[in-house]
Order: sequence, then structure tokens, then C-alpha cells
Amino acid sequence: MGRGQPATGQPAVVLEGFSYLECPRWHEGRLWVSDFYTERVVAVDSRGGTEVVAEVPGQPSGLGFLPDGRLLVVSMRDHRVLVRERSGRLAEHADLSGVVSGVLNDMVVDDRGRAWVGNFGFDLMGGAPLRYTTLTRVDPDGSVAVAAEDLGFPNGMVILPGGVLVVAETFAGRLTAFDIGEDGELSGRRVWAQFGQTPQTDDVEAAVQRLEVAPDGICADAEGAIWVADAVHNRVIRVQEGGRILDEIDAGTGVFACMLGGGDGRTLFLCAAPSFAEHERRPVREAQLLAVGVEVPHAGLP
Repeated sequence: MGRGQPATGQPAVVLEGFSYLECPRWHEGRLWVSDFYTERVVAVDSRGGTEVVAEVPGQPSGLGFLPDGRLLVVSMRDHRVLVRERSGRLAEHADLSGVVSGVLNDMVVDDRGRAWVGNFGFDLMGGAPLRYTTLTRVDPDGSVAVAAEDLGFPNGMVILPGGVLVVAETFAGRLTAFDIGEDGELSGRRVWAQFGQTPQTDDVEAAVQRLEVAPDGICADAEGAIWVADAVHNRVIRVQEGGRILDEIDAGTGVFACMLGGGDGRTLFLCAAPSFAEHERRPVREAQLLAVGVEVPHAGLP
């Protein structure tokens, strides 16, 4: 980890019996996580106790929190972002159907309540050709705008201290950075880390085979490095700007998202499952939440 120190052990199972976990967030002493195919958002406390905090029939994905503490939830299939009111009721925060046609994906929310939401861009589960797509910004009043274009499956995102948004482009095999302006506009697009060559194909299976890293969910630490869930190689890697891999943890199974949390920010939680294909994950309950100790604590958002 930091300064060449390795991770402090192998991942251990925290909870199991889920369908497919994604988008973990540490908030107010609990890990909040979406379980795609049971259509629930679950909060997990330090003793392993769970609470279903939201039921999202449109399939929950990205999670984030407004400055007043209310939860935002991406509802994937109906192209909406929902807000969990203090009563526990879900209401519509934003409708993205006018600017996004593909299934929504992950999300990051900044300290002003602005949210950036990715989308698949093509019918991944239906076998459609790979297509690049957009990133959408949702302002606190619920208005939406295209924030960036030509992204290769925008997935996990972090906001580094200093206001830099980093987006994982899964099928491009890279992390891409933007500067966030005072008005929320993105500028200064650049490659933060490139993992091998970007596959030049619209065949998903061929692209997967060529990816050296398929960056999915990501989180940042206090040394400016980013932990990356590598969706096709059963691991998480810790990467510095420029692409140097500082550490690697073999999860022994597929890992699709990660989040630093725990009381001191040094527990790396992993969302694990044997695969990501919907037809394989929906009927079974094989997904797990794993955890492993690391040396450098959490920083940035989420």
C-alpha cells in the first residue's frame, strides 16, 4: 500500500447471500450498498447487522448523499435518480430519460449536491455491439445536462480532494480525469491512468479478452491513489496517477466495486460475485461482501 507496504491480509467474507452487490458507500458508520436483482439498498453496520433502507423496483445502482444527509439512488431501468426523504419514502429527484437512452449506472455526488451519473450506452446484457456514451450531471434542483461525451462505459467515479472527477471507463481500460468548475462544468479532460491499449472493437467479448484491466467501481485514498475493482481479473488494484500499479489484492472471485470505510477508513470493502452477467446472477444468491485491511485511509468522495 502506501510507501510500498502490502495489504494486511486476504479478503474475508463479511456478508453473503446477495444477488449482485454494487456501488458501496461508507456513511455515518455504516456501509450502504445496492443489491441489483433483489432491488434493495442495504446498510450494513460494524457488527454485520443489515437494514433494508430502500426498495427500488427500477433496480438500484449508484448511491450518494446530499449535503443534508438524504440518500440519492440511481434507478437504472427507468432512467431516474431518486431521493430518500427523511420519512424513508422515495421520491423522484431527477428524470434523465430526456438525455440518456441506456440503462443508468454508477454515480458520485459532490459536497454541493451535484451528481454525475454514468450509463451503459448499449444493451450489454442483450449482446448489443459496444457503443461509447455520455456522462450526465444532475444539479441539486434536479435539472440535468450532458457533462461529457465519448466515454467507454462510464462506471465507478471518485472526486479527489481539489475537485478532480475521475471516471472509470470499463471498456476503454482507463481512468479519465476532469476538473470540476464552480458552475459544475467539466474541463481539462485527460487520461489519469491507462491500462494497456484500448480495445478497438465493438464486440464485447473480444474487448473483454483484450483488457489488461477492466476498471469498474473505484475509491480514493489519502495518498492520492485510487483502488480499482478489475471486473475481469478477480482482483482490486491500487493505482497512482500515470497508471503505475502500487498494490494488488486477489479476491479469489469476481470483484466489481470497492470502498474504503470502517471507523478509521482503512477497511477496503469489496463487492464480489462469480460473474456479472444478469442471467447468471439474477436467479441465485451467490454475491458476497468482502473486507480486507489496508494501510492508507479513505479520502475524497464517495
